[in-house]
Amino acid sequence: MRCLYLLFLGVLLAELNDETAAVTCAPGQKSSDMSCIDEDECEDEPCGKSATCVNTQGSYYCQCVTGFWINKDKVNFTGEEGVECKDINECRELNNICGPNTDCSNSAGSFYCTCRSGFMASNGQERFNASQSVTCKDIDECLNKGICGPNAECSNTNGSYYCTCLSGFMASNRQERFDASQSVTCNDIDECLNKSICGPNAECSNTNSSYYCTCLSGFVASNGRERFNASQNVKCNELDCNRLHSGSLSGQIDSELKQILTELSSTCKQKGATGEAMLQILTEALEGFLSRAPLTDNKIITALFEVVENTLPLIGQLLVRSYINQSSPYTRVEMVTQRRPTAPRGPFSLSTNDVQFTSHWETATGDSYLGFTSASLFEYKSFGSAHINSSDSGGKISAGQYQLNSKVVTIAVTNPNTAHLEKPITLNFSHLQEAVRSISCVFWDSKLEGGAWSTQGCSVVQSSTYNTVCSCSHLSSFAVLMALYEMENVFELQLITWIGLSLSLICLLICILTFWLVRAIQSTRTTIHLHLCISLFLADFIFLVGISQTDNKVGCGVVAGLLHFFFLAVFCWMCLEGVQLFRMVVLVFHTTLSRGYLMAAGYGVPALIIIVSASVNYSGYGTSRYCWLSLENGFIWSFFGPVCVIIVVNAVFFLITVSRLAQKFNSLNPDLSNLKKIRTFTITAIAQLCVLGTMWIFGCFQFDEGTLVMSYIFTILNSLQGVLVFIMHCLLSKQVRDEYIRFLTCLTIKQKRSYSEFSTNQSSKSQVTKSVQTTGELPL
Repeated sequence: MRCLYLLFLGVLLAELNDETAAVTCAPGQKSSDMSCIDEDECEDEPCGKSATCVNTQGSYYCQCVTGFWINKDKVNFTGEEGVECKDINECRELNNICGPNTDCSNSAGSFYCTCRSGFMASNGQERFNASQSVTCKDIDECLNKGICGPNAECSNTNGSYYCTCLSGFMASNRQERFDASQSVTCNDIDECLNKSICGPNAECSNTNSSYYCTCLSGFVASNGRERFNASQNVKCNELDCNRLHSGSLSGQIDSELKQILTELSSTCKQKGATGEAMLQILTEALEGFLSRAPLTDNKIITALFEVVENTLPLIGQLLVRSYINQSSPYTRVEMVTQRRPTAPRGPFSLSTNDVQFTSHWETATGDSYLGFTSASLFEYKSFGSAHINSSDSGGKISAGQYQLNSKVVTIAVTNPNTAHLEKPITLNFSHLQEAVRSISCVFWDSKLEGGAWSTQGCSVVQSSTYNTVCSCSHLSSFAVLMALYEMENVFELQLITWIGLSLSLICLLICILTFWLVRAIQSTRTTIHLHLCISLFLADFIFLVGISQTDNKVGCGVVAGLLHFFFLAVFCWMCLEGVQLFRMVVLVFHTTLSRGYLMAAGYGVPALIIIVSASVNYSGYGTSRYCWLSLENGFIWSFFGPVCVIIVVNAVFFLITVSRLAQKFNSLNPDLSNLKKIRTFTITAIAQLCVLGTMWIFGCFQFDEGTLVMSYIFTILNSLQGVLVFIMHCLLSKQVRDEYIRFLTCLTIKQKRSYSEFSTNQSSKSQVTKSVQTTGELPL
């Protein structure tokens, strides 16, 4: 059998050799029927995997199928090159082929696109390719309301989302953001664990997801609300209801006012009390109080003003509304309240039909801002002229000299320190009647003997027939007063005082130098003269420089005490003048007084009076207008009492001395003409009158309209007292005149002259000569 196969193979090879020998074909062709035809090389699949074969005439080439390549630069190849088609990674080679918000996934010979997490394909399919023009749109996960769980909120982002806990809650993982896959829960935060979250004088109450603050009992929120939170910058301010009873006369006020105070205080202390309710109680209570007979007791008027002044700030603190304008038959009130985190600034004004009040919020607020500021204008419609006629002057406005010519108003603000304002307030009053006499801007000063109108700190800016504009540097109750008669010549009296005192100081200084330095005239009388002049000089000097220095209360009190001492010393030395004259003229042989006794009487007695007076009432030294003794409680009599006693004593000595002098004129000078007697007597009497200070009697008549003449007499004589002392004791004294001549002319007198009290050339006057030699004193 094997042999048979070999035989068959041999025959076949022989046949083939015969054919090839017959036809020879070019490469890429084959013979067929003794001819050459193209050979299809692709039949043998020469390109390999992932490639296609393209037959050509006499040859072929290979190309990688779509999604495969040899490299970027080679497309055609043949199987003989031994290369292989590799998959093209479109996701890497073709950047961003799928578009934004997509992921590209490569596959053998191809690729596909998918939208990233949080995005969805616009065709709704999971996979797509670039040729489909598909876009990936954001998926809003927050459309699923429960995705974040309770007490949380969802926030969508581009391609994702995140969850945050609502305000007042905290994530269980302590992270600010989370998503549903983390199984986080939002738990309530107890804000009240922060003890200071509500601030001082407040307590915190926790609620689900939040909290609220309330002020402690006795305190009120600055925003006027019962509840608040820390973000509102609210302050809990003390509601000082006890201030209603803090008036200076609270213990002695009218029973009806006490009842008003009790009702206001009870309402103030009630939880949830409002300013509107307190204002209603105040105005209704005052209706009955003001409707009765006109008020004539200054203490009751003071108490009324204090009740209103103390109540208005409390009402402003409790007001629910920011503005109130309320009127009744007897009162009218306008109030405004500002509640904000920062203090208000700039001007503001309040007004009624009769009064306009202008100020600045800085004045109403003060140095410490409490989170709110209120200002009030309270007008009393029923106050009439009767209320001024009964008021005590207190050194300010004399009773019976003025009448009210405007409505009375009380101004109150939140600022507790309004005694000295940096920016004065302005009040524009309409007159009750045409102003035909002088106008004064006044406030009610409760410190003046139970209360009285005072001009201290208030001035008239401008005034016309129908209205007056006042400027005041403090707050209180205000009005405009019109004089019942013209107060004329006030400037002239002041001018006379200043000129007279200036001249007196010069003359007194000359007197002091004369009595101190000129030895020829020194005696008991000149010692008295010297200390009288020193006391009067210091009193006048302190009066000139310090009488109006009321800014410093302690300093003003010291000035008043010094004036009290030195003026009393002047009168005591005047009294010693009278005593010495009496001893010289009546008790001829008893003319010498011990220097110690003189000092004790001249300075010790005034010092003792000052010590007793200051011990009894030290606050009586210095007033709000002048540095002098207060008129309250009769304290001024600590000066006028001793003065009156001294004047009476001196008057007695004066009458006795003048009478004895008249007798001596008649007995010692029988040859003098009547004219000379009268002249000498008159000069002596006038000199004595001036020295003994009896001109102070004229000061007792300065209390009514018809005393202008008395005012001029008192002012002229009292301010020129130093000049009169100089004239009488120096210029009218021959001995002193001679000493002046010696000094001015530089004459040298070798022999010391002896002088008598009454010089005469008649040898028959031996009685007078004996008296002079014995005493060495001069009566004149």
